[in-house]
Amino acid sequence: MKSDHLPNLRYISGHVSELESIVGKKSLDMREFLLFYDSILKQGNSEGENGDEMERDLVKAFNVFDLDGDGFITSQELESVLKRLDMWDERCGKDCSTMICSYDTNYDGKLDFQEFKNMMLLTTS
Repeated sequence: MKSDHLPNLRYISGHVSELESIVGKKSLDMREFLLFYDSILKQGNSEGENGDEMERDLVKAFNVFDLDGDGFITSQELESVLKRLDMWDERCGKDCSTMICSYDTNYDGKLDFQEFKNMMLLTTS
């Protein structure tokens, strides 16, 4: 794991209380996360956020999950980040693999940036 990703994780985990104040709880399941992200995108778009800003935000989000910096998000990396954010529920262990497979258009078992971007942008349609 590359250490340059740790500040991103610390930054995000430091905002759990902020998340709780916004959505009323400390964790979100994948569906709730996508709905929350969708509402943030809609708010940003209504405030004049342009495509370049959205792209930069998506790259930052992708980099948080791409722990080894290889340009892909695996189900193991997704699970690891969710555990660090205290958002992992052992009963939902298969959800990470299912989510990856749902948006893995080239069937390599992981998400590249374009697949991640497509997944995130699908929540806005």
